[in-house]
Amino acid sequence: MTFRDSLVSVVTPAFRAASFIGDAIRSVQAQTYTEFEMMVVDDCSPDDTAAVVEKLAAKDSRIRLLRQERNGGPAAARNRALAEARGRWVAFLDADDLWLPFKLEHQLAFHRARSAKISFTAYRRINVDGSRTGRLVPARDWLDYGRLLCDTAIATSTVIVDRALTGDFRMKKTYYDDYACWLELLRSGGRAVGLPEDLMRYRVVGASVSRNKLNSARQVWNTYRAVERLGWARSAWSFVNYAGRGLLKYRYF
Repeated sequence: MTFRDSLVSVVTPAFRAASFIGDAIRSVQAQTYTEFEMMVVDDCSPDDTAAVVEKLAAKDSRIRLLRQERNGGPAAARNRALAEARGRWVAFLDADDLWLPFKLEHQLAFHRARSAKISFTAYRRINVDGSRTGRLVPARDWLDYGRLLCDTAIATSTVIVDRALTGDFRMKKTYYDDYACWLELLRSGGRAVGLPEDLMRYRVVGASVSRNKLNSARQVWNTYRAVERLGWARSAWSFVNYAGRGLLKYRYF
């Protein structure tokens, strides 16, 4: 497949996101880098998610609403968008998160200069209504496959992937489809490089499953054993390092 070299394809899965998806879309429309297509995949939402997207897409041809025929979860929704993405660069933005205006411009310049497969950035958390902003969550300088096993430091809504280096790719149907994807892309070599600039807002929703740390830990272990098929010793070593970094990561809001 031939990708458009300067086009960024923004992948956004959405389910019950009517309260937030408009803000997410507007944060993309506000980018200083304007050559993008944003594909919002509605995963059979029972609320007005699709209607909100349709209204904004009617006024901006760069915004596209894709509808799933049945609810399949974030991996299936992301894969639907990836199958239709035309850009060399794939950026991910979850429906309840936000980008700061210079996100694409600064990150693309950084990414191109380093010829990396993946880039990611620093970010801050916000609460549900955006009235509270948390401390800076810094970006690691770089992560290869081995480091990434020990450190789930990449926030999905900060990621850009260069398909000129990775080729076409898809998400696996697993709980942490994003983490499993980054591991798969780096398993054959290469790095994810971190831009130490605050360019994303991660919305903390009280009922979010990702905030259940015990379940998160269980799913990371499952990624080692069932997805990556690591031996027990390497899984245990990676898990101990992951757990230690995770405690530091969530010490503060």
